[in-house]
Amino acid sequence: MPVSTATVTTLSPAQFTARLVAHLAHQAVVELAADGRATITCGQGTCMLTPSREGLSVTAVAAAPGQLATVQDFLTGHLRQLADEDLNVHWATPADGGDLQITDPVIEDYVLRHCTAADSLLTDLTLTTRRATGGSATMQVSADEGTFLTMLTRLAGARFAVEVGVFTGYSSTCIARGLAEGGRLLACDTSQDWTDIAREFWQRAGLADRIDLKVGPAIDTLRALPVEPRIDIAFIDADKSGYPAYYQQIVTRLRPGGLVLLDNVLLGGRVADPAYAEEHHETMRQLNDLIAADERVDAVMLPMRDGLTLARKR
Repeated sequence: MPVSTATVTTLSPAQFTARLVAHLAHQAVVELAADGRATITCGQGTCMLTPSREGLSVTAVAAAPGQLATVQDFLTGHLRQLADEDLNVHWATPADGGDLQITDPVIEDYVLRHCTAADSLLTDLTLTTRRATGGSATMQVSADEGTFLTMLTRLAGARFAVEVGVFTGYSSTCIARGLAEGGRLLACDTSQDWTDIAREFWQRAGLADRIDLKVGPAIDTLRALPVEPRIDIAFIDADKSGYPAYYQQIVTRLRPGGLVLLDNVLLGGRVADPAYAEEHHETMRQLNDLIAADERVDAVMLPMRDGLTLARKR
């Protein structure tokens, strides 16, 4: 099964994908998911399109090399036809499915299709976030990660959870749903506008009475917590420069057996390439090394989405 990928640079990947789906509705079998991903199936193969911070990630799959070339030409032609800007589409050398890495877009798409699907409320939240935040909507966790957060919260029997980085409330909704009876979630964020959306959906989900929102610097909120270890589970998905401080404050207060999860620890794979040396790259590399060597926890880095570290307090 030959597979080829391309990254298309465009300022509005989600809107561009929606336009392409509408344009091809009568020429192919098309599907636009609530999170902005699209699947286009033509006679020779299938294309998956995923809006991202870098632009539009495209994956073409076909049964044979000649069919793959036809699919690539088909999609490239329509992409350029619809573009309002000069569009460069450079396809990577086709790879066999057995050679794909776990973080490859085609595997990510397959994973999403084989997890418990988001319900109508989370789907509506995804759509609302895209409309309200535009390109920032990529900050929202994916449906499979949300399901994973609910599952882990339930498995931990969590009664006290902490979230650093609420955005519009998808992950906090998933965590709050997994809390044991009488459980509470302390949710920290700096944006009133984004958390106003979160509040609306917490109310709709019947979770508002379980969530304590603190708008302001999360590090101040964490430092103000009692020092005794009573956090059952914590999720960090905020400014990357603040990760080391958030991690230290949370691990100190994490009960034995408690869990802390950190999102985006791969930074699109850039943490593995020393050529990327901006502050957030260096900070994340150092934190990843620290967690791996931290004798207070057992940790595993999962290749879920942009990398998810799960650490358990010993």
